[in-house]
Amino acid sequence: MSDETPHSRLCRRLIGHRSAWEQVSEAWAGGRFAHAWLISGPRGIGKASFAHLLAKAILTAKPVEEGGLFGPAEPRGLSRDLDAADPLLPRIESGAHPDMMTVEIGWSDDAMTKRRTEIVVDDVRDVGAFLSLTPAEGGWRVVVIDAADEMNRSAANALLKNLEEPPRRSLLLLVAHNRGRLLPTIRSRCRHLALSPLSAAEMEEGLSALLPEETPDRRRILAGMAQGSLGEALALAHGGGDEIAAGIARLLADWPRLDAKALSAFASDVAADVGRFRLFTVLLGDWVAATLRRGAGAPAEGGAAGAALAVPLDQWGEVWEKVNDLFRRAEAVNLDRRHVVLSAFHALVSPAAR
Repeated sequence: MSDETPHSRLCRRLIGHRSAWEQVSEAWAGGRFAHAWLISGPRGIGKASFAHLLAKAILTAKPVEEGGLFGPAEPRGLSRDLDAADPLLPRIESGAHPDMMTVEIGWSDDAMTKRRTEIVVDDVRDVGAFLSLTPAEGGWRVVVIDAADEMNRSAANALLKNLEEPPRRSLLLLVAHNRGRLLPTIRSRCRHLALSPLSAAEMEEGLSALLPEETPDRRRILAGMAQGSLGEALALAHGGGDEIAAGIARLLADWPRLDAKALSAFASDVAADVGRFRLFTVLLGDWVAATLRRGAGAPAEGGAAGAALAVPLDQWGEVWEKVNDLFRRAEAVNLDRRHVVLSAFHALVSPAAR
């Protein structure tokens, strides 16, 4: 996420995902509200925003009267439209609300200059104690874990204890980019909400609100590149992603031939900034995904050169696993970013040598 992109905890307006919200709202109104929800889907489509908006809706929900002169009160669902004047919202968003806790990847040093690459057991150690306390505001205690599939094994096992015996009026909201990476025992104890990429109209709605300074034409270009991911569209806009994507397309247009001089210049440019490097890793993945979809007979825009389609899909899968491993090691042990970019491109042309 770009530093210029608003944090999901500040979300007060949900773009898309109406069907998922209706499921949650109906469960709340019907007294069938699960103590844990797993919110899954591709990166950048608004999963964490959904979780934080849901947390706010619950923490600011008005209690329903038990009954009155005319019988029990009608159960209420959860509104997507928050009261902007509610004094609880700033407290929740600033992390000052006593009944709200967010778990994210923490820092690897005391100076908070370098983030870890995964959520570790220390990051989730306090969840159990937090949930066991009586809600300070008399309602619920809520924990958002963003993202649960980034927990290592020890952290996942520590969280599992809280899912097995949840205290009354406690809620766990687990965000996951890849649901399959979670322990089966965690998945089985959560109600699942699968969120889908945003539609073209929803992308336009979101980008118009978040990028009002951009022209409609550029917003359409960003939306097309991001394929339903509002987060990726914002990263593209703030990090020069359309320029990086165009550079990748030029370098791979004559696959498997690479222009060594152009590649060297591109690698130096992308490696000079960690934000641009991370954006490059996402966009290179988009190129491979487009190639795989075309090879499987599905239409995909741009990217893959015709010659690449002759490579068997299983070989592309192996290559992409190798490149992904390279990117993970680059983050974990601080590999030279320029060397990583060069190695990734050479890995992508390696199937032609088989």
